[in-house]
Amino acid sequence: MKLSEIAARLGCALVGDGGVDITGVVGIEEAGPGHITFVSNPKYASQARTTRASAVIVSPDFPGLSTPTLRHENPYLTFAKAIELFYKAPARMPGVDSAARVSPGASIGEGGSIGPFVVIEDDVRIGTHCTIHPFVHIRQGARIGDNFTAHAHVSVREFSVLGNNVTLQDGAKIGSDGFGYAKQGDKTYYKIVQSGIVVLEDDVEVGANATIDRATIGETRIRRGAKVDNLVQVGHASDVGENTLLCAQVGLGGSSKIGRDVILTGQVGVAGHLEIGDGVVATAQTGIPNSVEAGKVISGYPAIENRDWLKSSALFKRLPELLKRIEALEKASPQSAGATSRNTGL
Repeated sequence: MKLSEIAARLGCALVGDGGVDITGVVGIEEAGPGHITFVSNPKYASQARTTRASAVIVSPDFPGLSTPTLRHENPYLTFAKAIELFYKAPARMPGVDSAARVSPGASIGEGGSIGPFVVIEDDVRIGTHCTIHPFVHIRQGARIGDNFTAHAHVSVREFSVLGNNVTLQDGAKIGSDGFGYAKQGDKTYYKIVQSGIVVLEDDVEVGANATIDRATIGETRIRRGAKVDNLVQVGHASDVGENTLLCAQVGLGGSSKIGRDVILTGQVGVAGHLEIGDGVVATAQTGIPNSVEAGKVISGYPAIENRDWLKSSALFKRLPELLKRIEALEKASPQSAGATSRNTGL
């Protein structure tokens, strides 16, 4: 494909030779002749000058290069769309595979593709153009919208409600029982029936082996456009806001309320019954024991504002040295050491 055609289809400003032939999209470190690559992170800017790629996607204000460039205000989004020009997904096989088991009481819209060893139980309703891969199990009473995609070994439990354009990656579990037990007089635990449901609104994607628990009563809800990464645990009766990102190994305790446009990065843990305000960002491995106001960037455990965490973490490696200095001062002059401690806050 000519670079000029790619520029036109992606809505980019072309600087340089538009007649270059492009055969694929490759990362900047591996790219070679015939490839187009991109720079959105400033730390890779120097590599753009030495790349062997035939073209680079950059922002409008990026310095000039000898290599032809496609300029767009959102290089990363443009890169994502460029991949679609070259990647061809495996073709869907229309219809229901003979090895699938679909209840006569289930309803599936036109244009569906249902693979082998799929089980769809009674009173399930699925919209048009679904793609359901092998070994998926959809339990009784589930309601699923149009353009549903479920990859291998997905489980959608009874009475779950999924909107349009929902994608479930391999092994995702939707509506599994929440962790609910009542302690009895003999100190054993009585299982509480998890009678609630899970609701995934439109345009939600759930990653591989993630689990979203059904509520004890009421519902667990993942709102429109939210993205749930691999190995995430969403506890029962939680509510995750629109366009929120839950990255790998995030864990939400039961009844967590997460606002819209929140980003919880890898291995963030949220204690149950907390509220995280809109636009909060929690950096990797943050532990959140208390509710967080909207717009905060937080880190560490217990979670504090990121700028305070950075200052504190810079001091951690100096703590042995500072302790020795304090001990030396105390040994030399206890009164002087006490005054020094008060003045420095140590």
